[in-house]
Amino acid sequence: MRVFQHFVLNDWYFAFPMFAMSLTGLALVIWRLILNRRANTNLNSFLPAFQDKVAREGVPAAIAYCRSQSGVIANKLYIAGLETAKQGTAAMRRSMANVIELEILPDLNAFLPMILAIAKIATMVGLLGTVISMIGTFGAIQELAEKKEGVAGVGGEIGLALFATALGLMTAIPLVFAHVLFKGWIASFDVKMKNAAQKLLTLMQAASAAK
Repeated sequence: MRVFQHFVLNDWYFAFPMFAMSLTGLALVIWRLILNRRANTNLNSFLPAFQDKVAREGVPAAIAYCRSQSGVIANKLYIAGLETAKQGTAAMRRSMANVIELEILPDLNAFLPMILAIAKIATMVGLLGTVISMIGTFGAIQELAEKKEGVAGVGGEIGLALFATALGLMTAIPLVFAHVLFKGWIASFDVKMKNAAQKLLTLMQAASAAK
């Protein structure tokens, strides 16, 4: 613990930026989790109510119902499809595909480049801190050798220099892991959106046939 305190106090110009990057990365991950939770739609409860709205009150009431929902499938995807329902299923399919590619997926990927950038920068800053500290340590070893003095005490300085790399890795590893998980969630959510879009097309085709 004393060694770590010594590193923070003496090499603060590396330690403080590392702490700042760790806190920033943590804040971005938490905010991304909140946004993902808001974006999700429980289709098991939404679809039956939506189908009932379409069957009883028609497309305008279904659009109003979708606007009252918070998830992107209801609030963006289904609204885009319903607004072009009069033009046929092909127009609905194109409209929903455009919304997915141009609006929803970019929103779901927000902050992910920053999370990955912080992870990479933290690793490089940690390595830079270690290299600079090691250069100073080996310079001290050379001076002691020229004076024919013992260099046993310099070993602690070498261990101290490695704290920079350790901090960089402690920052980078969780952020890279979170980035991979977010990417996997987006891929699965993309499939969920396409399945939901297909369900809307099937529902509207059945409603048209019933008329």
